[in-house]
Amino acid sequence: MRKYQVLLLFLLLSGCGFQPLYVEKKHDNVWYFSGDFDTSISQEMSQVKVEPIEERFGQIVRNELLDSLTPRGVPARPKYRLYVELTDKQIVQQALRNDITATREQVKYQVDYVLYDAQSDEELVQGNSIAYSSYDIMSNPYSTTIAEKKGEKDCAQIIANDIALRLGAYFHSRKTGLGDSSAI
Repeated sequence: MRKYQVLLLFLLLSGCGFQPLYVEKKHDNVWYFSGDFDTSISQEMSQVKVEPIEERFGQIVRNELLDSLTPRGVPARPKYRLYVELTDKQIVQQALRNDITATREQVKYQVDYVLYDAQSDEELVQGNSIAYSSYDIMSNPYSTTIAEKKGEKDCAQIIANDIALRLGAYFHSRKTGLGDSSAI
């Protein structure tokens, strides 16, 4: 029974137009993965220079982007430039005590990003990414600070992963000619 469920899942995924991002299609049939991975998208992504981002949160996002886009180092002659800007940070206090002090905070980070062609300064992709974190406000200020920093790092990682995935989808759509890449 389990085998039929898995087979049904694969049939549904193939019917909806699902395509793996880093797998090269070798044949015209439905079952085309032969164990070979297409590295051209990774190579294009490794040609992105991530420009410096303001504030500590921006530094963390930049470091995460460098790790995911250019793990072998910053390119000597980048083909693309990525600008990321923290546009919004909202802190909302939640779970109030009787004396109207909060016991929990939720933080929302929003960044805007733009990918440019390094040669022509043409805008290729733009978008925004949002991440939320929350933490308890404890009686020990050190514990609260550690929880706040952990939430900040987690949000930076979520945003960097989101941007890297969207850039990967852009380069994939450019390579395959599928879809509208401006909506990424």
